[in-house]
Amino acid sequence: MSLVKIDNLSKSFDNNFALNDITIDIKGKMVTGLVGPDGAGKTTLIRLMTGLLDKTSGNINVLGYDLPKFSHEIQKDIGYMPQKFGLYEDLSVKENLLLYAKLQEIPKNEIQNRINELLSFTNLSDFDSFLAKNLSGGMKQKLGLACALIKKPKLLLLDEPGVGVDPISRRELWDIVQQLIKDNVGVIWSTAYLDEAELCDEVILLDHGKILFNGNPNELKKTMNNKVFKLVGSFENKRETLRLALKNDKVKDGVILGNSIKLVCEDEKFLPKLNQINATNCKYEKIEPNFEDGFMNILNGNFNSDSPLSSELKTLEKIEGSLIEAISLTKKFGNFTATNNVSFQIKQGEIFGFLGPNGAGKSTTFKMLCGLLHPSSGEAKVLGLSLEKSSYKARKKIGYMSQKFALYGDISVIENMKFFAGIYGLKGKEKDNKIKSMIKIFELEKYLKYPAKDLPLGFKQRLALSCAVMHNPSVLFLDEPTSGIDPITRREFWNHIYAMVKKGMTIMVTTHFMDEAEYCDRIALIYKGKAIALDTPHNLISQVGKNATMEDAFIELIKRNKNA
Repeated sequence: MSLVKIDNLSKSFDNNFALNDITIDIKGKMVTGLVGPDGAGKTTLIRLMTGLLDKTSGNINVLGYDLPKFSHEIQKDIGYMPQKFGLYEDLSVKENLLLYAKLQEIPKNEIQNRINELLSFTNLSDFDSFLAKNLSGGMKQKLGLACALIKKPKLLLLDEPGVGVDPISRRELWDIVQQLIKDNVGVIWSTAYLDEAELCDEVILLDHGKILFNGNPNELKKTMNNKVFKLVGSFENKRETLRLALKNDKVKDGVILGNSIKLVCEDEKFLPKLNQINATNCKYEKIEPNFEDGFMNILNGNFNSDSPLSSELKTLEKIEGSLIEAISLTKKFGNFTATNNVSFQIKQGEIFGFLGPNGAGKSTTFKMLCGLLHPSSGEAKVLGLSLEKSSYKARKKIGYMSQKFALYGDISVIENMKFFAGIYGLKGKEKDNKIKSMIKIFELEKYLKYPAKDLPLGFKQRLALSCAVMHNPSVLFLDEPTSGIDPITRREFWNHIYAMVKKGMTIMVTTHFMDEAEYCDRIALIYKGKAIALDTPHNLISQVGKNATMEDAFIELIKRNKNA
């Protein structure tokens, strides 16, 4: 049975097509994934299915009703969770559910039972009195999902529910959705995480409003058979080997995987010669492709690994010892300990990953290391300077990109850039030249007069990164810099990160993308405010099992700590 039938659908905004003549048939009793780069049309398509947007042309039938004529009837039978879900931050979990129950006209005598049922279903029963603003990211998403389910829907539409959510919470969300499928609820799940897309029964891949692929994810994976290889052995410099490999025209994509490098190449005979990429002590192995390989291929992703940022940044003076130090860092908020006696050191030119579940204390620790929060005890040092005693000197050497978009949304892109250049002490011609080069590097030309809040997410992140690095910092803190952006833009970001490290910059990064964790030199895993593991990605994975993934290691190490 079809839940959604779409024929020759188009939707345009100011003569620009967000969706262009697409035809889809979405079946029930399964999870259908919507994937694609930023601006592909995923959110527009979901909003059209809910009746919140009017089509430009074509036909949409949802649950047997034509839109827009029967939008009211459709809205009674669907659940919808938008990207920015409308939770009321100052209401408790239970009060949010009660509000949505009343908005959905649930009979009074059924409300309490339905709320109790959903609290149990989403494992939020112990948190029903918590204010929504005090929940972790994962719990907020589960509460948003519960609100969308308050009136048992026949079709559930989820617009990127996993964004900003740690792997444990994403698995919990997925388990909840799988249970809904058993209860005959059809699910449409838009996602930026390609490992999630790989789990879907069917996938619709959109780009620039067109459908590039519609089918089972395994079909797309099969198109990459015998085209994906792993380079293993003893590397002099993994990042340099990857850069050189990607300069080969036949190599279409490549990423670091812990102690190895993955390369995508049309044919084994075209792989770069080992002596040409500083990998003489290495060898190639054929590996099974994943959905992301097929995704990148169908979008014609072709990466040469050269970041234009490289030529703009000055090479930093060599510094011995640790550039970043956390010394028994502790931060308490009342009786709650957010960071508990955390210690580590980071050397120059390192990419240091800081991982943990939502609410583990990552952002709190980050803010102490940037001088934005004072520790309750312990000390944070950057370049040997205490952030409490020499905060001004230290901060001049720091770049910081926060988890939530922290630029000024109501002023334009160019005004934000001028403001932050001034804050970082850039003046006159140097300031003008730096802004011009950042505009070019991050391709911001056509958005200069846009209010920052109106930028597409990928460009918001580009703007934030440009503002964080324009003063050539020695140390850069990136708090979930790629959250919610598509894999192509993520590749671009990591090219910039590699370029900055090559110039001697030291980078500390948090991420919920476990593949990104493998790009780091070392990782600290934090749980309940404590650092429970500190090692290279390869060694952390090895603690869990030979064929384990970084996500397996993340979940298993936390589970072991829970049970210790």
